Amino acid sequence: MNKFLSDKYAIPRNNPTKSDKLTNGLLALFKSPVAQILLFTVIMGVIGQLSMEKILPYSWTSAFATTFSYAIAAVGFCLLMGYSGLASLGTGGFIGIGTYSVYYIMAESGLPFLLAVLVAILVAVVIGAIVGFISLRIEGIYLVILTLGLSEILRNLYMVLEDKISFTKSPVILGITITRQLALYVVLVFLAVVMIITSNIINSPTGRAMLAMKNSTAAAQAMGISLMKYRLLAFIICTVYASISGTLLMLVVRNAMASQGTGFYALITSLNILAAVIIGGYKSIWGAVFGSFIMYGLQTVVLNNIKFLAENPVIITFVSGILVIIVVMFYPGGLAQLVLELRVKAKGLRTKMREAKYGKDLG
Repeated sequence: MNKFLSDKYAIPRNNPTKSDKLTNGLLALFKSPVAQILLFTVIMGVIGQLSMEKILPYSWTSAFATTFSYAIAAVGFCLLMGYSGLASLGTGGFIGIGTYSVYYIMAESGLPFLLAVLVAILVAVVIGAIVGFISLRIEGIYLVILTLGLSEILRNLYMVLEDKISFTKSPVILGITITRQLALYVVLVFLAVVMIITSNIINSPTGRAMLAMKNSTAAAQAMGISLMKYRLLAFIICTVYASISGTLLMLVVRNAMASQGTGFYALITSLNILAAVIIGGYKSIWGAVFGSFIMYGLQTVVLNNIKFLAENPVIITFVSGILVIIVVMFYPGGLAQLVLELRVKAKGLRTKMREAKYGKDLG
């Protein structure tokens, strides 16, 4: 309406002031995925600091550190399943690549933590490439069974190498001794880097090629997309992220047991990562992070404040199971789809309210 009156009756429009330009600039800045990720990292870091100073519950520090460590693996799985259309239940075994690399390189050899991360990445690249080659001939449920078998093979290998591993002293990064409390900041830095890299991949020609491969392998090949290249890349990225997750979990937890049925490398870890991605949204990296919080942080941060739920922690298993069923039935895109639909409805409601007050724009 304002545009119509301004054009027809030469009513001067208000020129934006400096404060308006600044506001618009800030809004444009925070629409950037990188800025959103960095802002999230800073907020989580502040919450962690408040927790360490016991202004917030002290248990939140380890809860967030554990959650975000697993979230890195979930982001990789999101890229594998949501954008490449490949399924896997080998996440638990791939996480072990990172934990054992940290143990043997640091605890046994005394070399730096960052070198352990580098070695874990190199080993993960090799294993991811092997699985990627296999995926060229095996798809669907057979690929799931194969990766599950590979995960169990790796877990038994870890049991043979050394069933229980633990840190005897805190690692040092850039001259700073990383205690279990400071581990949260290291995890947040790695999570931010992983999310930024993944966001750039998704919005690049590589991400579009992966999505085309997921929608139709025949159409993707007809367009000149190499299935071997992008399947290898998807599995390598997923495996690398899982191994990084394992190295960070050793910073947080400091010990692991391969024979434990609920440990890092067990089937339950692969299923929890799968559930986190389904609940959060298999095509959203934010959804993967939020889903990881539901699976790994909700009990400590929220449910433990309720007496009945604190006394019965197994209830989180029922909650996550029910959420998976609801999401699959009503919101296949996960909570990310729900948030998007709510935003669209809120925008439509604001538009209707504005039209009811000022009338439709006739210009």
